[in-house]
Amino acid sequence: MDAKRVVDLLYWRDVKATGVVFGAALLLLLSLTSCSIVSVCSYIGLALLSVTICFRIYKGILQAIQKSDDGHPFKQYLDQEVALSEDMVHKYSDLVLAKINKGICELRHLFLVEDLIDSIKFAVLMWILTYVGSLFNGLTILILSLVGLFSCPIVYEKHQTQIDHYLALVSNQFKDVVGKIQAKVPGMKRVKAE
Repeated sequence: MDAKRVVDLLYWRDVKATGVVFGAALLLLLSLTSCSIVSVCSYIGLALLSVTICFRIYKGILQAIQKSDDGHPFKQYLDQEVALSEDMVHKYSDLVLAKINKGICELRHLFLVEDLIDSIKFAVLMWILTYVGSLFNGLTILILSLVGLFSCPIVYEKHQTQIDHYLALVSNQFKDVVGKIQAKVPGMKRVKAE
């Protein structure tokens, strides 16, 4: 799936397609709250298999009644090639490997305190996440993220000027507070490049 199609999904350009994707993903996450992932995968597999078996039997009966020889109802899908090409596997594995290596370098940078300010910011983030973790489990955070992913872009698109104004105010306040803290704590001033 290319980036344009993902953006079209998130901005609800095609309401039917977005509704199907959002509804299916939300239904999957909500079902995981009450059942294990093994049960959910089994139920999804059984539901899909039930639909395809019923459709195959229906088409077979219809062909017998009409005395037609249309063949297998899923023939066009059975004839399609579904194997992954080596080039595609190498391309995506190289991308994943590059992201993993970049993440490892960033974690080394943060945990070995290469930059004190960045490590303190990371520590504050981890401290905040302990409170988030005590309030929500991972599945709840995934559900909230999914709802936010499909609602925030459209809200931002409709109210962009107001949101940008308030984000600029918050950003300026944050920079002022960080500047005051850096001015008062010895050794926390960043060296500016000349």
